[in-house]
Amino acid sequence: MAQQVHAHMMLTLDGFGTGLNQSRERPFGTIDPRQLARWMFEDGDNNRAEIDAICSYGAYIMGRNMWAAPGPDAWEEDWKGWWGPNPPYHAPVFVLTHHARPSIAMEGGNVFHFVTEGPEVALARAREVAGERNIAIAGGVSTTRHYLNAGVIEQLHLKLVPLIAGAGERLLDGVTAKLEPIGARSTKFVTHVDYKVSKG
Repeated sequence: MAQQVHAHMMLTLDGFGTGLNQSRERPFGTIDPRQLARWMFEDGDNNRAEIDAICSYGAYIMGRNMWAAPGPDAWEEDWKGWWGPNPPYHAPVFVLTHHARPSIAMEGGNVFHFVTEGPEVALARAREVAGERNIAIAGGVSTTRHYLNAGVIEQLHLKLVPLIAGAGERLLDGVTAKLEPIGARSTKFVTHVDYKVSKG
């Protein structure tokens, strides 16, 4: 099967992937991450297939805010992401940024590369290193929206959690891609909805 690009994202019921006032201390802003990801940490056995799927790719792409708190400034050299010494990706990760930084190798096969040349270059590099394996767009909201509208994502996997954010950054605002539902499954704290994506 030909290499594909998928995207995974957790959203509140009103469609927000991050709340207001995102910061180092609050990576999802006004959305409580313990509630947003409750399905993974409190009910992981019942969501094992979806958790394993998130971590099964040959390469990942993410925006800067998925790696560090938002802002126009250059990197803090001692900051290595939100996940500790062994992030969950276990594959090359390409981080979109305006600030160059040397690649960082971490435990478990995680290598973070910082791409200043734009989303198309990041995707080309991810395709090259992934080989025959699929690629995941790992967020955040604006990065996933860009790749949806660019027509390169074949499948979108949403995890809808029973929270109302009220404000923040909503994934589907301004999305021009067409979404065709191809699967859905509910567990205690989440509804997984899978879509086939085509260009709008």
